[in-house]
Parts: sequence; structure tokens; C-alpha cells
Amino acid sequence: MDMKCQEKIKELRMLTGMNRREFCDFFGISYRTVTEWERDNRHAPEYVLRLLEYYIKAEGLDKKKGKNAR
Repeated sequence: MDMKCQEKIKELRMLTGMNRREFCDFFGISYRTVTEWERDNRHAPEYVLRLLEYYIKAEGLDKKKGKNAR
């Protein structure tokens, strides 16, 4: 993946228009885990980032494309 985990997870969260808490609750990922990813202290597996991106696009959660969340 060209983009670092830190940048990618922030980009995906911003696409949804969700704050960190909402994103964590929606996807069932612990708040601490996402915080550590965004602070570049830990790195999400590449497949997790790909799955999140796929789900966000497939379910129309991409607010920047004018689609509605949930």
C-alpha cells in the first residue's frame, strides 16, 4: 500500500464524516487501537485497511461522494 497506515486510517475516517468515537463504535474497533493507528504508534494490517475502504465504498458511507451514512 502506498499510503502509511496513519494517513490511510485518517483518510478513511474523514471519508465517513465520523469522529474517532463514532468510527470505532460503527466498525467495532477499540478506540485505543484506532488512536494508536492514527498516532503511528501501531499499524493496522494492510488487509484491514483494504476491508474498511471496501466496506465504506460498498455501503455508501463515503460522505465526500455525497452518499448518506448508515
